[in-house]
Amino acid sequence: MKLYKLPVVLYEPSEDTEDKYMAEVPLLPGCRAWGDTLAEVLENLQSVASAFIESYHKMGDPLPPEVESTVVAAGDKVPGEVLVAG
Repeated sequence: MKLYKLPVVLYEPSEDTEDKYMAEVPLLPGCRAWGDTLAEVLENLQSVASAFIESYHKMGDPLPPEVESTVVAAGDKVPGEVLVAG
């Protein structure tokens, strides 16, 4: 199993996000999640991103090269990013 260090964009609660936090992974188009707190939105996004990557694998499609370039060794941590197993 690989670990991916994916950049995340966070959005503060607003009318556009139905007063919830929103986060997305720009390297995985359409990979977005919402939550009532920062912790919840990041937890949700980690699950969604993992499902995206799993879907690529199940379909036999290669991940975008930008995603593959984010693979890291277990234990590496970078603030502002989410580690996703896929």
